[in-house]
Amino acid sequence: MKRKVSYTWKLREVMAAHDMFTTTALVPLLRDRGIELSASQVHRLVSGTPERLSLQVMAALCDIFACTPADLVTTTAVNAGVRKTASDDAPAPPTAVTKLRPRPARILPDA
Repeated sequence: MKRKVSYTWKLREVMAAHDMFTTTALVPLLRDRGIELSASQVHRLVSGTPERLSLQVMAALCDIFACTPADLVTTTAVNAGVRKTASDDAPAPPTAVTKLRPRPARILPDA
């Protein structure tokens, strides 16, 4: 059975819990830990959900907020629905659609 996994990025909530409400306040804290990110990169990191994240950045964030990666990311996994198939292989019964098929044109000679 296939499972669908997803995650939720909670950096903004962790920042708010530590009374940090601006992304620019995070830039010098990251720089102190050797992470050189611009203000716009930090803003995208906080406001969006990153597809990829360096473990160095994750470790720096955990150190800044004294938390674990599990505090920054929550994961969920649910069973993906099984595709339903037809119950038998019998062809569908003919419908009235066959009566609607166009007839070939009949071309008559000019008289």
